[in-house]
Amino acid sequence: MGTQSTPAAPQLGELLRYWRQERGKSQLELSMDSGISQRHLSFVESGRSAPSRDFLSTVSDALNIPLRERNVLLLASGFAPQYSEQSLDAEQMAVVTRAIDRMLQQHEPHPAVVLDRYWNVVRTNEAAPRFFGSFVDLEKRPKPRNLLDLMFDPAGMRPFVEEWETVAAGLLQRVRREAVGQVVDVELAKLLERLRRYPGVAELKAPLAPQSPVLPITFRRGEERFSYFSLITTVGTPQCITAQELRVECMFPIHAEGR
Repeated sequence: MGTQSTPAAPQLGELLRYWRQERGKSQLELSMDSGISQRHLSFVESGRSAPSRDFLSTVSDALNIPLRERNVLLLASGFAPQYSEQSLDAEQMAVVTRAIDRMLQQHEPHPAVVLDRYWNVVRTNEAAPRFFGSFVDLEKRPKPRNLLDLMFDPAGMRPFVEEWETVAAGLLQRVRREAVGQVVDVELAKLLERLRRYPGVAELKAPLAPQSPVLPITFRRGEERFSYFSLITTVGTPQCITAQELRVECMFPIHAEGR
């Protein structure tokens, strides 16, 4: 990889070091994974050399850096961002939204939602608001509605969830496991802090070893009980930030039905 003559900004070296350490890699290990010399990596991290776009792309692939954060690296190096962030309704997103809408429609009559990076609901099928709206008044909750707030808020779904502490602890594990790039960024950290301020959340303990292949969530309304587990779908080869950060969560009934 060639280098430019202008020294790299110190911020870039800090960012590269952060991602390398986040992935638990030494410079030598990253060198072996990327095919870039350890000396060159060291020079860029220390600010003695400036990287090319190819260098940043190769290192980002080796460290599995999310697209949004790749733009940050590019900007820190003096390059224009490469990855766009589109509205879900933008023409460029049509191929993705058509597929999502088909999934949502086919999942009726069971709830399905589309979530962004921070668990905000950006799309649903008809069953989702019908189901959750039968427990709480969704119109009183500000948009975009956050699925985790809905589940943790005592004024939301929390009173209707059986074994809420176990479910909530499992959801907190999911937040970290499903974070884009498996990294809790600043905004996600703020969301987690907001959740901890709900009563009893700070005292939650990690769930015990599972006795079943899934963690069911059972909702109770009077004498009625509804037990679901979720399947999560993501875009397999995203080329823009929006596509990478979308998740489709489909809720399936635990008990077999004739459908």
